Amino acid sequence: MAGTLSVLGIVAGAAVLSVGLVTAGSAAVAGQRLASAADSAALAAADTASGAEIGVPCDRAAEVAATFGAAVSSCALDGLIATVSVTGTFLRWQTSATARAGPPP
Repeated sequence: MAGTLSVLGIVAGAAVLSVGLVTAGSAAVAGQRLASAADSAALAAADTASGAEIGVPCDRAAEVAATFGAAVSSCALDGLIATVSVTGTFLRWQTSATARAGPPP
């Protein structure tokens, strides 16, 4: 009987640990996707500001961010340099990422 309870305890502990690791891994993946959305949106805004693309830079950034399931929370241009912040949700939490893009210095 004591051996059965020990095995059940070990299995329950392993299950709890597995759920925690899966959640942490999923959060890391969601963070990387949001960072990719911010990078892509900033690049799109910078390309549009430089004239390589047609349109309004911040509108283009919003279009690109939306393809990642994110929303632009701020978009600023300083000449040809674009700084874009995007937000997204993971489970119930609101997360954000910021990126800058522009011509090389």
